Amino acid sequence: MLNWQQAFGACPFVAILRGITPDEVVPMADALLEAGFRLIEVPLNSPDPLTSLRRLAAHVGEDALVGAGTVTATDRVAEVEQAGGRLIIAPNLDTRIAREASARSLVYGPGVGTVSEAFAAIEAGAAFLKLFPAEAISPAAVKAMRAVLPETTPLLPVGGITPASMAGYLDAGARGFGLGGALYQPGFGPAEVARRARAFIEAHADWAATATP
Repeated sequence: MLNWQQAFGACPFVAILRGITPDEVVPMADALLEAGFRLIEVPLNSPDPLTSLRRLAAHVGEDALVGAGTVTATDRVAEVEQAGGRLIIAPNLDTRIAREASARSLVYGPGVGTVSEAFAAIEAGAAFLKLFPAEAISPAAVKAMRAVLPETTPLLPVGGITPASMAGYLDAGARGFGLGGALYQPGFGPAEVARRARAFIEAHADWAATATP
């Protein structure tokens, strides 16, 4: 079974398919997998998200780790698991959701915006920290957070990330990203998403090729 470390190690991006419909999710997943993505999120404020998640999980099998975003209520954790999701991603830290995810051996990624929230999330068992909204968290702030947080906890800025904006965050110590509107928006077809996905992959490869070890 593909786990978080394997999926994140293969590609450090979480594709956020906010607004995806059940009929779109399989061809969109194929476009992302072809580009190299291995982490896919269906936000629960999308149309019929659990149906989309069921179809997504059944289609990708062990080729990707999938789950739900915008998980803000404890009872949704079981619903996500029953639909085949193993990622529980939220815009905030909720220790009740953390406990529920842990009890079900699911991967929990809460949103944090401060060092205090970050340490609380780590204590609650977060596999990674979603730095949200990234528009309000500069690379300088990420560098300061990285200096005091455990190196083993990945920091993923989310919100407004583009291929051009990644390098500053990566230089500051971010290890991946959640990609939303610059990757997928309702109305984008699989070919457009594939093109955008490749742009992110290429930008990350360009940064890695020049980064100081």
